[in-house]
Amino acid sequence: MKRIGLLSDTHGYLDERIFSHFSNCDEVWHAGDIGSVEIIEKLEAFKPTRMVFGNIDNSEIQIRTTEHQHFELEGFRIWITHIGGAPPRYNPIVMPTLKSTLPDIFICGHSHILRVIRDPKLNNMLYINPGAAGKEGFHKIRTVLRFNMHDGLISQMEAIELGKRGAIN
Repeated sequence: MKRIGLLSDTHGYLDERIFSHFSNCDEVWHAGDIGSVEIIEKLEAFKPTRMVFGNIDNSEIQIRTTEHQHFELEGFRIWITHIGGAPPRYNPIVMPTLKSTLPDIFICGHSHILRVIRDPKLNNMLYINPGAAGKEGFHKIRTVLRFNMHDGLISQMEAIELGKRGAIN
């Protein structure tokens, strides 16, 4: 079993409470718009971390990350990217790959909208966007997700609210 902490769109701000919320996690995944190398370093020092760069991330961050993460874990084929769209309107750039190499779980950020849904048109693929953990953007509440993965099953998925967008707790 793996316990995962998932966040996105930190935009250079990492709420210190993430470390307590993710303390029992085996891995941390970041779905882009990291915003600073310092966040990469803090997350990597904390837990094994998988991350992708987003559209605001500079070349220094892009060198340390990748645009897409494709991997298998606990019986799932997983794809993490930043700009993926959402069911039924996926980013046209990712759509051919979604159809040809359909993941079980498709994770993206960018929209700042927390959403976890199944897409019946793509073999019931699980679409996950953890919302935005940072202070920049139009979202009202900063959010992250935490969940368990084990032998092709996801359990105990929790949306964690970190407070209002502009508030520093």
